[in-house]
Amino acid sequence: MGKSVKTAKSNIGDAGFVSQMTFVSVVLLTILVNSGVAQVEDDYMGLGELPETFPSDPPEPLPHFLVEPEEAYIVKNKPVNLYCKATPATQIYFKCNSEWVHQKEHTVEERVDETSGLVVREASIEITRQQVEELFGLEDFWCQCVAWSSAGTTKSRKAHVRIAYLRKTFEQEPLGKEVSLEQEVLLQCRPPEGIPAAEVEWLKNEEVIDPADDRNFYITIDHNLIIKQARLSDTANYTCVAKNIVAKRRSTTATVIVYVNGGWSTWTEWSVCNTRCGRGFQKRMRSCTNPAPLNGGAICEGQAIQKLACNPLCPVDGVWTEWSKWSTCGTECTHWRRRECGPPAPKNGGKDCEGSVLQSKNCTDGLCMQIAYNLAHLTTVAWMNENLHRQSLLFFSSSPLPHLTLSIFVSLCLFHSVVQYAFLPITSPPVISSSPLHSTSSSSHSFPHRYHSAVQYVFLPVTLSSNNLLSSSSPLVPPADLLTAPPDLTSAAAMYRGPVYALQDVADKIPMTNSPLLDPLPNLKIKVYNSSGLVTPQEELSDFSSKLSPKLQHALLDGDTMSRRTQSLVRSRDPSCTAFGSFNAMGGHLIVPNSGVSLLVPAGAIPQGRVYEMFVTVHRKDSMRPGVDDSQTVLSPVVSCGPPGALLTRPVIITMHHCAKTDQDDWLIQLRSQSQQAHWEDVVVVGEENFTTPCYIQMDEEACHILTETLGTYCLVGQSISSATTKRLKLAIFGPLTCTALEYNIRVYCLDDTQDALKEVLQMEKQMGGKLLDEPKTLNFKDSTHNLRLSLHDVPHNQWKSKLLAKYQELPFQQVWSGSQRNLHCTFTLERLSSCTVELACKLCVRQVEGEGQIFQLNTTLSEDTQSIDTSLLDPASNITTLVGPNAFRIPLSIRQKLCGSLDAPQTRGNDWRMLAHKLNLDRYLNYFATKSSPTGVILDLWEAQHFPDGNLNRLAAVLEEMGRHENIVPMEH
Repeated sequence: MGKSVKTAKSNIGDAGFVSQMTFVSVVLLTILVNSGVAQVEDDYMGLGELPETFPSDPPEPLPHFLVEPEEAYIVKNKPVNLYCKATPATQIYFKCNSEWVHQKEHTVEERVDETSGLVVREASIEITRQQVEELFGLEDFWCQCVAWSSAGTTKSRKAHVRIAYLRKTFEQEPLGKEVSLEQEVLLQCRPPEGIPAAEVEWLKNEEVIDPADDRNFYITIDHNLIIKQARLSDTANYTCVAKNIVAKRRSTTATVIVYVNGGWSTWTEWSVCNTRCGRGFQKRMRSCTNPAPLNGGAICEGQAIQKLACNPLCPVDGVWTEWSKWSTCGTECTHWRRRECGPPAPKNGGKDCEGSVLQSKNCTDGLCMQIAYNLAHLTTVAWMNENLHRQSLLFFSSSPLPHLTLSIFVSLCLFHSVVQYAFLPITSPPVISSSPLHSTSSSSHSFPHRYHSAVQYVFLPVTLSSNNLLSSSSPLVPPADLLTAPPDLTSAAAMYRGPVYALQDVADKIPMTNSPLLDPLPNLKIKVYNSSGLVTPQEELSDFSSKLSPKLQHALLDGDTMSRRTQSLVRSRDPSCTAFGSFNAMGGHLIVPNSGVSLLVPAGAIPQGRVYEMFVTVHRKDSMRPGVDDSQTVLSPVVSCGPPGALLTRPVIITMHHCAKTDQDDWLIQLRSQSQQAHWEDVVVVGEENFTTPCYIQMDEEACHILTETLGTYCLVGQSISSATTKRLKLAIFGPLTCTALEYNIRVYCLDDTQDALKEVLQMEKQMGGKLLDEPKTLNFKDSTHNLRLSLHDVPHNQWKSKLLAKYQELPFQQVWSGSQRNLHCTFTLERLSSCTVELACKLCVRQVEGEGQIFQLNTTLSEDTQSIDTSLLDPASNITTLVGPNAFRIPLSIRQKLCGSLDAPQTRGNDWRMLAHKLNLDRYLNYFATKSSPTGVILDLWEAQHFPDGNLNRLAAVLEEMGRHENIVPMEH
């Protein structure tokens, strides 16, 4: 270390400085003289010649500060010290608020640095609260250090000295909330005003919340706490704590209760009826346990038990009637008696009567027994004939023999039976057993009722019995039922089904579901127009990729990040529906001309040093549109942007037109995306964005803007909430450019009110040689289930004849509402009565039944010199499809950077990015912007997309002036 001298008041007088310099000069002169003598001696000795010049000391450099004074805060009445150090320095002093601090108030240290040999000086001063408070004006109290050397002076940076404080009252304290499970929770906190600004932390049950440990918590740059998805464990007391070097303040505690609404379990199976027969009930149950209500959640609405009346029929057992009287004793020595099973007869599964239907009894005390065998034989033969006849039918039904063979066989069987019967003696019935296999000597006998018809021509009439004659296990034994199942009449009934006819308005309208008027337009060879105006045949669209630069082809069609499906899609795109471009970190804009579809790539969205080959395309095939339910409708074109899977560091903005009338809250609008497997998936419901949704949607009157960091295929689908839900239709009427035939066709298109839908029809009609008969008009179409009715009026009947048989045509409601069929249209055909007629004047009315309507005044000439329609009807803006770099944006980069630097930081008055979003009507979901590194930047990106291509920068400047941010107001037009 060098020599150090410490003085309270240090100054070198001029006289001392002169005497020192004189001494140095004498010493230097003596050295030079001695050196000259020595050199002469050396030269004399032949060692060399004298140099022309002599060396001198290097000039002293300007002072530079080793330590500069730092910002300081006075806490209560405690003074602060400001300190600085510079080298080389002959003098060093402080200047405060442009005035020199008195020499006596300095503490100075001086030393010589042993390494460099230069003088190092240090100075410090003390600043009291009184000094700071005595300063009047807008500027804060400041001091800076000034150092001198022989080369000049150097000033340090200014160090501000402020009186530190922290007020006691929070500008906004968090409020307790009760939220349902998985709901987003926002707890707001604006700390007390203070210098320096207070740091904020959040406590959960007195423990500090660290979002790095629990990602379900997020603290915004303006100190609000967001719980992304409320869990049961998030039920707690939350406190906002603000602190700086002066004090620490705690807000009131906000209690968050996460409740769970009860949910029903599934129903149990229906129980059996509680009574065996008669009036009763069966029931099923469910419980409010899926989930059970917690923390004051709502209990389940509805019934826990459902009952259903049941009335099973009671079984009725059969009951025998009384026996009839015995018959007179006949010549066969036998008499008979009978009884019936019922009433009541067995029904509803009741038991049959047990016992015999018929009884016989010998009335001669057993003297007449000779014909018992013959009678038993006769009974058996009758049964065998019946069984044999039945088996023959079975055999012949599956045999290919002719019916004649069947008839002969049956006849022979019957003849055999008759012959056997003829040789039997016809006598009185014998006494036989109730079983034909076992005879008995009993005097009472029964016949089975089933075979009564086979023997009734021999014996007296016999009633039926419930007992079977034999077991059905043997093929020769009669089965348990004789094919008594009823015939199936359903096939016969189907033969008599006829057409169903409408019973109302049949003569006045044509149902459009089967009408040829809804057939698609002729399958013509359509040509499409690219942005340069050249005509390209449809089959040559695949060659479009060959016109691209090799670099673009490689990135778009052969890149590793693009799937084969996407490569095929890009190669086959209609150039009039697609825009391509190469972009780097400076960003840019892709525009599909006259379609309302664009892709804005903000500066900084593409990582530094990378170049992406990007595209945006509109799909026009019906097969690409998502399927919808009856109450849903497609609201926008299907738009793809890529390359898929590209890494983005901030959101890009996809803009597309929609046809929803959104001035009322009658829509539930979903954004859907198409996966690589071509399946449509729900992404987010507009208005229900939260931290888990990958994008944010800004709905304007005619367009929507999708902020996302994922490139892919998107479409808007709307769900109707009420019958007042309305979508906009675009009505366009076309006729042929020339008409040489007597027939004249008027085509009426009912399209979704989007730019691309009208653009497609204009291109198609231009290829067909069509012309627009009147300016396209907008029709509000409600979800009232009423059809769209079209009718012609005031047709001059002395010149024209309508070929429509009905008074009007109707397009079915669902066909119009779903939006799944593009280019929906119908045709009116008129016929000229004379080929000399060259003018047509009439009216065409299009209206929804019990809804709004539009009337077109048609005045057209059939001459051949009429020009075809021009697609410039749709904003002739442009063959420009790609804008790259700063020229793609209305706000200059320098102004943009200044706005972000000024508005990103939260302001106590609230005139920061939040007020900017409010003034620009972009404050529907501020938390989306709060999660971005530069909320102002994302808001300005959205403003650029909304107001492309003619955004009014003066209007943006006026908004800043309304916010009181005058420092940001500069001339913006460029």
